[in-house]
Amino acid sequence: MAALVASLSLALTTPQPVALSTTVGPSQVRREQWHLQYLDIAKVHQISQGAGVIVAVADTRVFDHPDLRGNVLPGIDITTSSPVNRQAPSSHGTLMAGLIAAHGQGKGGGALGIAPRAKVLPVRVQPDLQQGSTEDLAAGVEWATANHADVISISSVAGASVRLQQAVRAAIEANIVVVAAAGNRPEDSGVGYPASEQGVVAVGGTDKTGRLASISVTGPEIDVVAPAADIYSTSYGGKYAKGTGTSSATAIVAGAAALIRSKYPDLPAQEVAHRLTATAIDKGPPGRDDEYGYGVIDLVAALTADVPPLGFETPSVTAPTSTAAHDSSDDNSTARGLATLGVLLAAGGGYLVWRRRRRAGNPPPRISR
Repeated sequence: MAALVASLSLALTTPQPVALSTTVGPSQVRREQWHLQYLDIAKVHQISQGAGVIVAVADTRVFDHPDLRGNVLPGIDITTSSPVNRQAPSSHGTLMAGLIAAHGQGKGGGALGIAPRAKVLPVRVQPDLQQGSTEDLAAGVEWATANHADVISISSVAGASVRLQQAVRAAIEANIVVVAAAGNRPEDSGVGYPASEQGVVAVGGTDKTGRLASISVTGPEIDVVAPAADIYSTSYGGKYAKGTGTSSATAIVAGAAALIRSKYPDLPAQEVAHRLTATAIDKGPPGRDDEYGYGVIDLVAALTADVPPLGFETPSVTAPTSTAAHDSSDDNSTARGLATLGVLLAAGGGYLVWRRRRRAGNPPPRISR
């Protein structure tokens, strides 16, 4: 059984670093970050920028970068694998950190994160350019929990080892918002672990039109989707990189959770997840579906909507109008849903009906390549 749960794979196609002196540098990268306009980030940052929130990034190394300087806390290296090739470092962890908390370089230059006043807590659980260990990820989640993370971002898919399951469940019990990548096609046939765990916000990805990205896996565990295609962010050596995968979408949603926790500091973790899913813009078939979950995240609505708390019944509420996350077909409804303890509009009844989201049972452990 141990062999079935030993592997850890990143949920991102390999990001290619772009030298500052060639195609994309600080003056161009903000324009290349199409997801910022898509999510109406200028309006979002008038409401919240994530101040006072710590987001643990369980990933590869987070390198020093001008756009992240001052926003990265002392972290830990938990990797137990053999030494890495220092000549070919991985951009992955730095890419994720920038998507969450990059602050740019002033006057609209440099990369900008979803929560630029949040702090990143780097938890290195994967060696550069090598497959990681599920046990390292478990230890990383344990360490992030013990060091008071408010959000844990996991842009990888692992085997559901006993220790990892215990670590993730303990983080949830500790009032931490755990956000995880659903996984990428064709490597994964369904939503991977820990995204498939009850209480974790499972994230799929969309393309630039708002439609499901071709790389995003589907399944009954999907909660929300976010931009995942050609996403630019920070890289090593002061450079920038772009990646495609549910990794990027996960970091964006983790940043969104930081925004909510900053604006509503007393809101429990499950209510933060509730806000993300209850205000999501419905896509696909009406209501929750296996491709989009409850829909594309709507950051303005998540920060401003009057969202009834979990377990509360009230007459039907008209959702606020938002211009965020519109696709090219204008096929955007305002039906809302929620993930961890879902909310659905009762058909024809005008009352919110509450139910548990997750399916019965858990998938067996498997290797994610």
